[in-house]
Amino acid sequence: MSFVATNYHQFQQRLKHLKPLKPAIPIAGIIVAAIAINFARDLASAGRWSLVIFCSTVILWTLTRLNTSYVALVAALALVLTGAIPQEQLFQSLGDEIIWLMIGAFVLGDAIQKTGLSARMTQLIVGRVKTVAGLFWMMTALIIPLSFLIPSTSGRAAVTLPIFRSVTAELPDPKISRGLAILIPTIILVSTIVSLVGAGSHLIANELLMQMAQQHLSFGQWALYGLPFGIAASFMSCFAILYFFLDRKQRQQPLQIPIENTVKSKFSRSECVTIFIAIGMLSLWLTEGVHGLKIATVSILGGVLLALPKVGVMNWKEALNSVSWNLIIFVSAALVLGRSLVKSGASQWLIDHTFSLSGISNQGSQIVVLLILTAIALTSHIYMTSHAARAVALVPAFLSLAATLNLNPVAVMFIGTLGMDYCLTMPVSSKALLIYQDGEEPRFQSKDLLRLSTIMMPVHLVLVLVFYLTYWHWIGLNL
Repeated sequence: MSFVATNYHQFQQRLKHLKPLKPAIPIAGIIVAAIAINFARDLASAGRWSLVIFCSTVILWTLTRLNTSYVALVAALALVLTGAIPQEQLFQSLGDEIIWLMIGAFVLGDAIQKTGLSARMTQLIVGRVKTVAGLFWMMTALIIPLSFLIPSTSGRAAVTLPIFRSVTAELPDPKISRGLAILIPTIILVSTIVSLVGAGSHLIANELLMQMAQQHLSFGQWALYGLPFGIAASFMSCFAILYFFLDRKQRQQPLQIPIENTVKSKFSRSECVTIFIAIGMLSLWLTEGVHGLKIATVSILGGVLLALPKVGVMNWKEALNSVSWNLIIFVSAALVLGRSLVKSGASQWLIDHTFSLSGISNQGSQIVVLLILTAIALTSHIYMTSHAARAVALVPAFLSLAATLNLNPVAVMFIGTLGMDYCLTMPVSSKALLIYQDGEEPRFQSKDLLRLSTIMMPVHLVLVLVFYLTYWHWIGLNL
């Protein structure tokens, strides 16, 4: 591993001397893609334009430092200007259910952080542990439920970062601090699958499932499929980090972290209000089939109550400022891009040609199809760093594959999304990793993640297979 990491570092250093050539690489890639797609005469003009713009967008996302939201918005405008989609489709995406769900969920996440609930939840548990190993297990148990409350991995990383700093201030061994810096974003990422609102990519994938297969997963169904897997993957990741980054003496080191100065014994009024509204939102999300209120409606209702004058915990301006409008624009534009691929027939054309070359469409065994599908999804973060971008690029292809092979589209979408949630190989693959790597000195090195991913990627693949043959089979999630 050190040999690979060293050579990768040397390769990066050499690239620094090629700065004048950098813009030429993505431009050349776009030109090559456009020329190649132009020969696809069996694809309609709208489909060719959609595919050219889609490929150009992926190239810009992958090979440049341009803001992903800006690139997605330019791509959506290009679809309109080329006639690939009508103008109305561009504006309709801003009114999509996903957008409103994310707005409300961002307000809730900000309320949890500002009222001090996140610090209370973390430190009240951390203050009870006696050893370093106990700290790691307790932090794992605490982070998993945050996927139900905070709708982005970077948001969960921001909420837990102050606690990490206060805890590591009491840790004399830098190796333990490094292990904890790796643990927290790792659990944030592998536990994302437990909740429909754990990542914007889940909402995009669910919307594309509705567009292409007229099916969707409710909040409760997603939790039924994802929660057991997320818990298992999280604790296996914790075990791997404990035993591959710390020795026995470090794991058993006594630990005493004072919490009296950071957490008050009595809950404040704002904390009580936030808890009440959060529990109400979760209850309504889980019982969508009973009352008929969609999760987006419930999300906005919770956001409005949190900003209600004399009742809520923030004013309206603070609520609006808590929303990541950059991410909102990105998701909206990404939806336009994804739908254009579906409606123009480009996704079906792409899957027919790509998967036929890979041989997956000729596999008669569902287990072989499952393993190939999971392997593609698990490795997608290496060549496409944006979480939501992976959903836009791969979910339509996976769903087209499901239609071609007569597979269950719900199972294909869910398992594919689960694989795309895994992004531990490089810090650039996730903002959560970058947040925890950043510091006066890097808290961990890229080679540390490469080492962890070498262990956990095969484990994830095996874990998917085990769950498919057991738990998912028992509850009806079959290909």
